[in-house]
Amino acid sequence: MAVLADDLIWATRLADLVRGAGADPRPVRSLAALEVALPEVDRVVVDLTARAYDGLTAIAAAHALARPVLAVGQHDDVELRRAALAAGADRVHPYRRLFEDGPRQLAAWLATGPALETPA
Repeated sequence: MAVLADDLIWATRLADLVRGAGADPRPVRSLAALEVALPEVDRVVVDLTARAYDGLTAIAAAHALARPVLAVGQHDDVELRRAALAAGADRVHPYRRLFEDGPRQLAAWLATGPALETPA
């Protein structure tokens, strides 16, 4: 599973959460690196709050190759979270949900496949 995050702390946290859910993370830090990884991964986690890439473009690239996408972003940025769903993300979680309940949320996503979640 590719984990796209340019912030070192969140990249590490997300990779640890993926491991905790029983999957193998492949950390990438740019859109170019994600595009290289996409043919070799079956899913993608995208951190929406990035400076080095556009998270919506990353979601669209993964979606175009039929890779399920779980996106994570600020809890108060409902507009961006809705845009992530429109770009092709299967689920969009606020950071807090993954921080508090990440392995279970990721394991549920892995077990059920794509399922839309409407941002609150």
